[in-house]
Amino acid sequence: MTRRDRLRHLIAREAARLMYEEEIKEYLTAKRKAARAFGPEKRLCLGHHLPSNSEIHAELQRLIALREPEVLPERLLRMRILALKFMELLAPFRPYLIGSVLSGSVTERSDIDLHLFADDPEEVESFLAERHLNFSSETVTIHKGGKFRDYPHIYLEENGIILELSIFTPKERQNVPRSSITGKAMERADAKKLRRLITRSLGGEEKRH
Repeated sequence: MTRRDRLRHLIAREAARLMYEEEIKEYLTAKRKAARAFGPEKRLCLGHHLPSNSEIHAELQRLIALREPEVLPERLLRMRILALKFMELLAPFRPYLIGSVLSGSVTERSDIDLHLFADDPEEVESFLAERHLNFSSETVTIHKGGKFRDYPHIYLEENGIILELSIFTPKERQNVPRSSITGKAMERADAKKLRRLITRSLGGEEKRH
């Protein structure tokens, strides 16, 4: 391993630790903060010393498995079951599950990320209100396709777990976003796929039709 590769590895480990222990959610923030411990921040940020998001994610998965080997399976199953419950409830908005609950890298502070699709965000809010579910909302600005675009986000909570619902237009459902971790098409799961994952984790067999 070269000196540069070793430095990247050390920064990746520190960034993963920061994300795990200090609740830092953004990879860029974590890697920049981690880099400060290894030399002048500006020089590191401009060079090839900073690890990729994928490298940090791998270290984060390793850290979770190391520190929570017995808790992780139960927590992941519980969160996936809760995600499925809400995906079935929100079926009219054709939801997808993304993020840590899908990948399996969950901590006690992880939330459930769902993508919903509606012509008007108020449709989702009205849907939730009619079912007497408490929620809050905000608009999040995202840089996408060379432009800054505003996307409504709705937040729910059940049993101490936060669900974040990001609202997109129906035509955007076919445009798979790029993952900030791999740079490739983001992994997504509809309710059917998530149900299969849960069945497998319980040691069951999928029904064949």
